[in-house]
Amino acid sequence: MNILVIDTATEACSVALEVNEQVFNRFEVCPQQHSQRILPMIDEVLNEAKVTLQNIDYLAFGRGPGSFTGVRIATGVLQGLALGTGHKVVGISTLAAMAQQAYMQNHSKQVTAAIDARMSEVYFGQYQLQQSVMTLVGNEQVLAPEDAAEILSKNSEMAGVGTGWQAYPELNASAKIDELTDILYPNALYMLPLAKHLITKGDATEVEAIQPVYLRDKVTWKKLPGRE
Repeated sequence: MNILVIDTATEACSVALEVNEQVFNRFEVCPQQHSQRILPMIDEVLNEAKVTLQNIDYLAFGRGPGSFTGVRIATGVLQGLALGTGHKVVGISTLAAMAQQAYMQNHSKQVTAAIDARMSEVYFGQYQLQQSVMTLVGNEQVLAPEDAAEILSKNSEMAGVGTGWQAYPELNASAKIDELTDILYPNALYMLPLAKHLITKGDATEVEAIQPVYLRDKVTWKKLPGRE
């Protein structure tokens, strides 16, 4: 199973390619440069592996949550690649990707992922290990750090990944979280096992059916009186 994965949902930009059980990847923290970097990074891993897009079986992307612009960049690039090749695609949660990295690097089996969502909120999800992949417990959501801290106060000890912990120290008011400060952003490399899991389950789909995940249904702003 040959898979190409891309992610631009946060300040990080990453690409991972698995071909014939060999893995090639790129990862950069490059805020506001994703649209300039993502295609060259794709070319780099393809050239390193000595393959073309036609040699790939499936495409995957970080479907969010994350910045609106970042999620749209990955979605648009994936659509272009898939329409040009006819490959089926899968979307990978950025929160789950960080939880998977915590398992693969630190053997963490219970992980809470929190990404700074701005506007005094975090993108929040809790994961536990099932069959070697980190699996969502409950729902991914966007909420105030204080509300997330209340949820965490009812849980046992677990690892914490993402930018949310540093942005909002009140998240860890329960002191039950072991913050993994080396895992701040999703990385396409750790989306590979999640992508293979979904493909094996039969969840790969045509590109027209992919859905980015923003969690915020609308932009928050104060409307004028009478304009509700």
